[in-house]
Amino acid sequence: MAGNEDESSFVQYGIDDKPPLGKSLLLGAQHYLTMVGANIAVPLILAGAMGMPDAVIPRFVGTFFVVSGIATLAQTTFGNRYPIVQGAPFSMLAPALAVIGVVTANPPEGIVAWRAALLQLQGAIIVAALAEVAIGYLGLVGRLRKHLSPVVIVPVIVLIGLSLFNAPEITTATQNWWLVALTLVTIVLFSQYLGGRSKIFQLFPVLLGIAVAWLLAAALSVSGVFAPGTPGYIDLASVAAADPIHPIYPLQWGVPRVTPAFVIGMLAGVAASIVESIGDYHAVARLSGMGAPSSERMTHGIGMEGLMNVFSGVMGTGGSTSYSENVGAIGLTGVASRYVVQIGAALMILVGFVGYFGQLVATIPSPIIGGLYIAMFAQIVGVGLSNLKYVDLDSSRNIFIIGIALFSGLAVPEYMRNVGTADALQQGLADSFLLGQLLGADVVANTLYVIGSTGMAVGGIVAFLLDNSIAGTAVERGLTAWEEAAEEDEEFTSAYDRFVSEDQPPRTD
Repeated sequence: MAGNEDESSFVQYGIDDKPPLGKSLLLGAQHYLTMVGANIAVPLILAGAMGMPDAVIPRFVGTFFVVSGIATLAQTTFGNRYPIVQGAPFSMLAPALAVIGVVTANPPEGIVAWRAALLQLQGAIIVAALAEVAIGYLGLVGRLRKHLSPVVIVPVIVLIGLSLFNAPEITTATQNWWLVALTLVTIVLFSQYLGGRSKIFQLFPVLLGIAVAWLLAAALSVSGVFAPGTPGYIDLASVAAADPIHPIYPLQWGVPRVTPAFVIGMLAGVAASIVESIGDYHAVARLSGMGAPSSERMTHGIGMEGLMNVFSGVMGTGGSTSYSENVGAIGLTGVASRYVVQIGAALMILVGFVGYFGQLVATIPSPIIGGLYIAMFAQIVGVGLSNLKYVDLDSSRNIFIIGIALFSGLAVPEYMRNVGTADALQQGLADSFLLGQLLGADVVANTLYVIGSTGMAVGGIVAFLLDNSIAGTAVERGLTAWEEAAEEDEEFTSAYDRFVSEDQPPRTD
């Protein structure tokens, strides 16, 4: 497999390695814990917007974990086969909230508002995901690969890493800053300073960092130092009060309903998700000591994400996509084992069904999640920048494109946040003298709002357009060095190829 030896020297377990089961369970739990914050945040945001009853929310959250676990197993086994976790996407959150807002404002008769909104959301995700399946398995993303130079990929990966720099778990004025700092410092201590002294510190810095911070926060909560409702407080009594089992099954909320306008809005979220996943694939390949992903691997990866989005719609969640949090975990631990991620996926499914486990994980307070975000996403920023080694950095062309893509990827989403909603953007476009007739339509406004709210989509589109329109040689753009280090299509073996090869009789000649 393509890739330089010095790139893979930090990898403790490669993609095909299988650590002992006991160690894999701990490493899998570590992967699971790194994505807990985001995979809980998305369903809670959706539940709040729908006005979902409190009694239903734990089952709703559990469904997200079951879907994440099954999607991860499908992707790592039948999809791109990278050690990459699948989870609830933030990139599809904006259109989901738009759908919920419209339905809850005018709910149909004979059904409660939150259920009506959820069924419309499910229908929009299922139909939009079918387009993603086609885009993936028809090879449309793979065909773009020759146009995706490091000049394009670097801003996308960096913006993935910067996407949560202003998350409330980090920047809220009333946040428990010293618990955020404690989590971050312990992870840095174990991974960077003590990693060379013990294999335990090297392999489990995230798990150890969470454990130290959580145990201290729990002790302070029990002793009364942390009062209920304050950042850092851990409610241990909620674990005992949790439901033992959550009944989770397809179409549990009812039969999904399809409205064309909602589907079109969701397509923008799917498009943003695809751009983010392409960046994640490159980041995982880099951290795993491999060459850039082949067209064949990208084709199977996006196609499987589409299938799992259809599955998520059937189950009643908010979608599924590659998770950047776990990309950062690979960089900190050097554990790029597909087997370990699959163990973590099994834990996700278990936690989704068993209320006690899910509630215990949910007690991890937001300051600890904030410390995790800083460590994980900072690692992704560094990985993105490391791809600049392929690019001619003496070229003013390259510097300009990378700079404007990064700036756009930070500024445009901030503008969209200030606008507030897709409806507000539509009104602003309609009132514009030049853009009113051209861009004032509801569909156009929703699409612009969703893509414009996703930094890596904005930066990736800007970089792609400029890099493929401004004159530059293949060597200058990094394409030559990139191709030399990239994975060949023949190096990726799909699930179908493996199945066929196993059915072939042994040759006798």
